[in-house]
Amino acid sequence: MSDRSRIEWTDASWNPIRGCSRVSAGCENCYAERQAARFAAKGQPWHGFVRAVNGHPAWTGRTSLIESALDLPLRWRRPRKVFVCSMSDLFHESVSDQWLDEIFQVMASAQRHTFQVLTKRAARMHAYLGSRGFHPFSDDGWTMTGTIGTQGEVTPAPTGRPLPNVWLGVSVENQAAADERIPLLLQTPATVRFLSCEPLLGPIDLRRACALHRWKDADGVECCNVTRSLDWVIVGGESGPRARPMDPNWARRLRDQSKASNVPFFFKQWGEWATGEQSAVGPDHPIFKRIQNRAGRDGTAGIAHAFGEGWTNEWWAARIGRKKAGRLLDGYEYNEFPKGVHPNG
Repeated sequence: MSDRSRIEWTDASWNPIRGCSRVSAGCENCYAERQAARFAAKGQPWHGFVRAVNGHPAWTGRTSLIESALDLPLRWRRPRKVFVCSMSDLFHESVSDQWLDEIFQVMASAQRHTFQVLTKRAARMHAYLGSRGFHPFSDDGWTMTGTIGTQGEVTPAPTGRPLPNVWLGVSVENQAAADERIPLLLQTPATVRFLSCEPLLGPIDLRRACALHRWKDADGVECCNVTRSLDWVIVGGESGPRARPMDPNWARRLRDQSKASNVPFFFKQWGEWATGEQSAVGPDHPIFKRIQNRAGRDGTAGIAHAFGEGWTNEWWAARIGRKKAGRLLDGYEYNEFPKGVHPNG
């Protein structure tokens, strides 16, 4: 938990929920799971939330509301973008509606900040925000009135929905995740809706997700073009010790689909793997000179991975590390944000 983040598309992280569990292929090499395991010994903050399975960390599925962290955004005076639950999933099935009420009440009060909520559990998000008559305040008043009042933080809450300072996003690592989660995101009232395609594990056609479903937006208007209802697309490859490579064409296709619909596009990183042409170090780096002799097509052995079919129509990615791989896509750094939003606040 920090008021400064190294994640390129946010400014700070806020983790009022501790604990999680895996739900899809994008969770296989979860960075939060690895981080939590470092502090999971008896007496440490993550004890009971992570365990070792075959020598690797694994979530236990237990979650907890960290009450001492609830008012952190209220103490941050400078406006900033805040990634909510970067170490968990706010809409995990074991997170109670009461916990969600308390967290959304804080977000409603801290209107100077922009809260970025990202989930893989789109159905729970939609059930909570879309179909239960969501209102940021409960009927019996504000549960944290004493704490907030002491600090002079209470401001008039917006009377309508959605909350103007809360962005909702879903993680979509492949087409199956896109088909499942995007329509639910679009059915959920939100000021800004976004996708995080990280780790990107396969090609995604946003039009396919649209063709499978129809929905009504927050104003009751029937929609059928998914990209016109999205406000932001983030793309990134996987990092970490067991990272899987990302085909450059997967990233290009999402960029091109976004551009065609005037949706801001943010390319976060290549991750551990990159081709010579795309990498920050360039194709003349020594590692690219020798990879064809050590390549493994499944990307799990050696330092190289082949994309494409056949020797005449393939290209190679090397495992060179996140820093050397960089974050340029076809020589350009994409740092776009939703329209009207300043990158630094």
